[in-house]
Amino acid sequence: MNNSRITILVIVIMCVSYAAKAQFSLSGEYRPRTELSRGYKSLAIEDQKASLITSQRTRLNAMFKNEHIVTSLVLQDVRQWGSQLQLVGNEDFALSVHEAWAEVLFTPQFSLKAGRQEVVYDDHRIFGNVGWAQQARSHDMAILKYEDDIKLHLGIAHNENSDITDNIYNGPDAYKDLQFLWFNKSWESSALSLMLLNNGVPYMQADEQKNRYSQTIGGRYTTLVEEVKLAGNLYVQTGKHVSGAKISALNLLFEAAYKNFVAGYERLSGTDYNETEKYESFTPLYGTNHKFNGFMDYFYVGSHIGSVGLNDIYLKYKYTKDQFVFDAHLHYFGAAAAVAPDASNYLGTELDLSGKWIVNPFTSITLGYSTMFAGDSMEILKGGDSSVGQHWAYLMLSVTPSFIK
Repeated sequence: MNNSRITILVIVIMCVSYAAKAQFSLSGEYRPRTELSRGYKSLAIEDQKASLITSQRTRLNAMFKNEHIVTSLVLQDVRQWGSQLQLVGNEDFALSVHEAWAEVLFTPQFSLKAGRQEVVYDDHRIFGNVGWAQQARSHDMAILKYEDDIKLHLGIAHNENSDITDNIYNGPDAYKDLQFLWFNKSWESSALSLMLLNNGVPYMQADEQKNRYSQTIGGRYTTLVEEVKLAGNLYVQTGKHVSGAKISALNLLFEAAYKNFVAGYERLSGTDYNETEKYESFTPLYGTNHKFNGFMDYFYVGSHIGSVGLNDIYLKYKYTKDQFVFDAHLHYFGAAAAVAPDASNYLGTELDLSGKWIVNPFTSITLGYSTMFAGDSMEILKGGDSSVGQHWAYLMLSVTPSFIK
């Protein structure tokens, strides 16, 4: 999509919004991030040199709202610096549509939201937008909503190839069919959410494509006891893996927050290295996994799916003063299932440090550093050399102008 088309689109939206005397906003995002890596996601070896890359996300966000409808359009360009020619033509590298949805308000309580959209619930464990990743995540989906004293959402998605002469889907997403039901009830100092997710992954049987369905069932509860905020997650997974194996998996999380500190424990069940019949590895399907088990992304960010699971004991600290924010996270990682004969379940300890300077209401600069002190069993899972220092650092500039409010 070239610049002239974007300009025309923005002008049309502005004219419609003013004519309807509705709320219209137009904002942007410019987010380059430079990363220095030697041991990010997998263990480095002794003579491995560090890599240095810069990626960038650029967005244009348009939102329209009145008493009848809400619409959103988010155009996005994601690139790595140096990935295209300096003299590239406008049509060679087009923008993508990250979000394009409309929500129809049938009544103040009942609505339908349909289109390309981010899907985020609770603490991002099952559904999240993966905002840290430059490309982020969005779904093609329809969601029926009822929101009053309780919230009840029903989501439905079905993916097909562009060839309408068959019923085949072999596209890039993990599911062909997906349905979920989400319930939420809040009280004065506590809240309860329940989730039922039915996930259909396609497979071929002779010349016919079928789905194998897994179910994720559970929820999240939060409450405040004096000055301590308590939170707990419990999810079970059952049904069939795409391989045909029966799924029996569990995710458990408990954490307590007091003032600047958060302490917690999370368990994602795993499958023993020698198990061939059952699938006992919990899969956090569409969550923001970077948020949970260490910023170096050793677990559940493009890897560790269907593996030995994870026990994560963590302590987090946050300090805020004026325009500065400092975060320190410490994770102790262990396998939830047997890694190998006579192998220890200890995988490693990770330290994540970050500092943010909020320069002004539209600009922030974040500097982060992480290191992994890996155990011998991490080598079995990831390869590399656990005795070598594993490091990752980044510097990120985020500019989010508001063009029209």
